[in-house]
Amino acid sequence: MPRPRKYRMIASEFGISFFGPKGIPMHELEMTALSHEEVEALRLTDLEGLYQEEAAQEMGVSRATFGRILDGARKKLTDALINGKGIQVKGGAYSIADRPVSCRYWHGRGRHGWRGGRG
Repeated sequence: MPRPRKYRMIASEFGISFFGPKGIPMHELEMTALSHEEVEALRLTDLEGLYQEEAAQEMGVSRATFGRILDGARKKLTDALINGKGIQVKGGAYSIADRPVSCRYWHGRGRHGWRGGRG
């Protein structure tokens, strides 16, 4: 039996869950699914400008795990853009931080705090 997936911390779920090329009805599109933690990884590195080590701490995962999440997200996003696919944001193993808490609260380790853009 595989090990249960560790929950990743994300700032929030995203209000928009479908994206697609203009002029093509959604029911005709081939879809690519991005998980909430993949979108959070893109947000932290590409929008917030954090290094992978810092972003991994924000999500409560190792740098190597964060790198795999980010790599998968970028491949899916590039495939959708180049091949004209729709993008659906859904699923994943994540927890939403409702207030700033330390990583020790979530994982019993670490000295860094959860930024998440709040308070």
